[in-house]
Amino acid sequence: MAELESLETAAEHERILREIESTDTACIGPTLRSVYDGEEHGRFMEKLDARIKNHDREIEKMCNFHYQGFVDSITELLKVRGEAQKLKSQVTETNHKLQVDGKELLISMEELKQCRMQQRNIATTVDKLNLCLPVLEMYTKLREQMKTKRHYPALKTLEHLEHTYLPLVSHYRFCKIMADNIPKLREEIKEVSMSDLKDFLESIRKHSDKIGETAMKQAQLQRNLDSIVSQHPKVVIGKKAKKDGASPEVNGMSPMSEQDSGILDVEDDEDDEEVPGAQDLVDFSPVYRCLHIYSVLGARETFENYYRKQRRKQARLVLQPPSNMHETLDGYRKYFNQIVGFFVVEDHILHTTQGLVNQAYIDELWEMALSKTIAALRTHSSYCSDPNLVLDLKNLIVHFADTLQGYGFPVNQLFDMLLEVRDQYSEILLKKWSGVFRNILDSDNYSPIPVTDEEVYKKIVGQFPFQDMELEKQSFPKKFPFSEFVPKVYNQIKEFIYACLKFSEDLHLSSTEVDDMIRKSTNLLLTRTLNNCLQSVIKRKNIGLTELVQIIINTTHLEISCKFLEEFITNITNVLPETVHTTKLYGLTTFKDARHAAEEEIYTNLNQKIDQFLQLADYDWMATEPHSRASDYLLDLIAFLHSTFAVFTHLPGKVAQTACMSACKHLSTSLMQLLLEAEVKQITLGALQQFNLDVKECERFARSGPVPGFQEDTLQLAFINLRQLLDLFIQWDWSTYLADYGQPTCKYLRVNPTTALILLEKMKDTSRRNNVFAQFRKNERDKQKLIDTVAKQLRSLINSQQS
Repeated sequence: MAELESLETAAEHERILREIESTDTACIGPTLRSVYDGEEHGRFMEKLDARIKNHDREIEKMCNFHYQGFVDSITELLKVRGEAQKLKSQVTETNHKLQVDGKELLISMEELKQCRMQQRNIATTVDKLNLCLPVLEMYTKLREQMKTKRHYPALKTLEHLEHTYLPLVSHYRFCKIMADNIPKLREEIKEVSMSDLKDFLESIRKHSDKIGETAMKQAQLQRNLDSIVSQHPKVVIGKKAKKDGASPEVNGMSPMSEQDSGILDVEDDEDDEEVPGAQDLVDFSPVYRCLHIYSVLGARETFENYYRKQRRKQARLVLQPPSNMHETLDGYRKYFNQIVGFFVVEDHILHTTQGLVNQAYIDELWEMALSKTIAALRTHSSYCSDPNLVLDLKNLIVHFADTLQGYGFPVNQLFDMLLEVRDQYSEILLKKWSGVFRNILDSDNYSPIPVTDEEVYKKIVGQFPFQDMELEKQSFPKKFPFSEFVPKVYNQIKEFIYACLKFSEDLHLSSTEVDDMIRKSTNLLLTRTLNNCLQSVIKRKNIGLTELVQIIINTTHLEISCKFLEEFITNITNVLPETVHTTKLYGLTTFKDARHAAEEEIYTNLNQKIDQFLQLADYDWMATEPHSRASDYLLDLIAFLHSTFAVFTHLPGKVAQTACMSACKHLSTSLMQLLLEAEVKQITLGALQQFNLDVKECERFARSGPVPGFQEDTLQLAFINLRQLLDLFIQWDWSTYLADYGQPTCKYLRVNPTTALILLEKMKDTSRRNNVFAQFRKNERDKQKLIDTVAKQLRSLINSQQS
C-alpha cells in the first residue's frame, strides 16, 4: 500500500514539474500551492533540484557545442568590418574628388555662358544705337540733366524728345515704347527729386544727434549769458520770426534759394565769436527744390503727405530709447540730442516753408514725443541705483526741457515727471546712506572719544554741536561722553540734506516746496534708514553691555542735535519753521526707540550673564554643615555686577536703576527656582544654611548701593521672598507663620504656602532617609510628627486659597 502511494506521489510530482516547465510564471501559483497542500514537499524539492541539475547539464552541453562557431563568426565579422571601413574611405575620397572636379567645370561653363550672353547683347546694342543715336543722345542728355539735378531743363528736354525726335523714328518698336514711357519719365523726374528728399531725410536722421547737441550747447550758452547780463542777449535761440520773413518759394519757376538759411539763428556782434548753427551741418535745399518740383507738377499735396509720413516714422525711431540707455549718462544725452535735433529741424521747416508742415502737425508730434519720452525716462531711471547718475540725469532733463522751451514747446510735464524722479532719487539716497551708516556703526569702537589737545577738541566740536562747560574746564587729556559714530552720523545726515538740496535746484520749486522735500526725506532717513541700522547693531549677538551703554549715550546726544539739524535746514532753504505748511523734523523718535531697544537689550543681556554664572552653581544638597563663606560662583557673579554697574555711571539714572533692580529680581527669582527645582529631591539643613550664606551675599550687594538713587533698602526688597523663606526654615518658626498667615503684619508675608510645602517635602524626605533609627528616638519621631502636621496645615491653606 505504501509503495502504491509512493508511486502516485512520484507521478504527481512529475506532473507538477512538467507544468512548471511549460506554464507561464504568472500562473504558477496554484501549481506550487498543490505541492504544499501535500505532505511530500520535501521529496518534491529533491526532484526539483535533480531536474534543475539535469537542465544545467543540457545547457552546458549546448553551449560547448556552439561556442567554437560563435568565435569563428565574430572573427569573420571583424575582418568584414575592416574591409568595410577601407571601402567607405575609398568611396568618400572618390566622391570628394568628383565634387571638386565637377565644381570647377560648372564654374567654367557658367563663365562661358555669361561671356556669350554679353557678346550677343553688345552686338545688338551697337546696331540699335547706330540706328537711333540722335534719340539716344537726347535721352542721355535728359538723364544727365536728371543726374545733375537740373530738373527744369530735364522737363524741357523731355518735351523736345517727345515732339521732335521720337516722331522721326517712330517705326521702331523701342521708339513706340519710349513714347509710351514719356509719362513714366516724368514720374522718374519726380522720383529723382524725391530721392534727393530721401537722402536729406537720411542725412537729417544721422545728424539729429549733432544738431541737438549744438542746440543744447547754444541754450546753455544763452542761459549762462542771461545769468550775467539782463539786456541785449548776444545769442537768440529758436526765433520764431525771421528778419526778412522770406519764403523758399516765389512766383517763378525756380526756387528762391539753393542755400539753407540755417536752423538756428545767430546774431553776433563784430567782436564776438560766431556760434555754430545747423546750417553748418545740414543743407535744406533738397527740401525746397523737391517742394517746388511737386508744386509745378501739381502734386504738392502728395509731397506734403509723404514728408510728414516719413518724419513721423523717424520720430518714432528717435523716440525709441536704446535698451542700455540707463547704464551711462551718455546714453541719455544721445537720446535727448536726437529728440532736440528732430524738433529743431521741424521748427526750422515750419518757419522757412509755406504749409509743408503746420503748427497742428508740430503739436501732434510733440504730444507723442512728450508721452513716449516721459514713459522711457520713467522706465530707464527706475533701473538706476547710483544717486550721482540720477542727479546728472536730472540736470540733463532740465537742460533738455529748457532747450525745447526756448523753441516754444511746452515742457511742464517734464518738470512734473522730475518730481517723480525726485522720490526715486530719495529712495536711492536712503539705500546708499544705509550702507554708510552701517559702515560707521560697524567700525566704531563704542568708547568715549579721547582728546589730547585743544586742536583735536575744537575739531570735534566743529563737527558736532556739543557744549559742556564742565568738560571744557577739565584739563587735557579728557574724553567726550560719546563715541566717534556720533559726529560721523551727524555729518552724514548733513551730507544727505545737501544731496537732497542738489536735486531741487533748477526745478522751479518754491522755497517752501524745497524745504518740505528736504524735511520729509530727512525724516525718512532718521526713522527708517538710521533706525534700522541702530536696531541691527543693538540686536547683534555679540553686542556687549559696554557697547549698549555707549549706544544709549550716543543716541541721547544725537537726539539733542536734532534741533541743530532743524536750524541747518532752515538756513539753507530760508523757510522759517514757524511757517504753517512746514514739515516738522520728527525723526528724533528714532533715537528714543533705539535707546529703549538698547535698554531692553541691556536688561536681557544682564540677565543672560547672571544665568551663565548660575549654571556654574554646584550645591551639595545633602551637606551636613555649611562652608565658612558664600559659594565661589556667587562671589564671581557679585564681582561681575559691581564692575558692570560701575560702567553705568554715564547712563541716565532711571536706566541704571532699572537695570540694577531687574538684575537683582532676576537673580532672586533664579535662586528661588534653583532651590525649588524638581530634580532636587532632598535638601538638608546644612545645604539650606549654605544657600542662606549666598543670599546674604546678594543682600550685602544690594545694601552696597551699586547704583545711586535708590531709597534706603529698596534694592534689598528684590530678595525679600528668599529671605523670609530661608528665615522660616532655618529658625523653624512655623508657629508664627501659621498663626499670622494672611495678616498684613505677618512676619513671613512673602512666603507662599505652596513654596513652603515644596521645600518642606524635600526636607521631610531627608529626615526620614538619613535617620534609619528615627522611629526609636523620641526627638526624631516628634520632629517627623511636627513636619507632617505642618505639611497638613500648609495643604489646608493651599486648598482654602484655591477654593
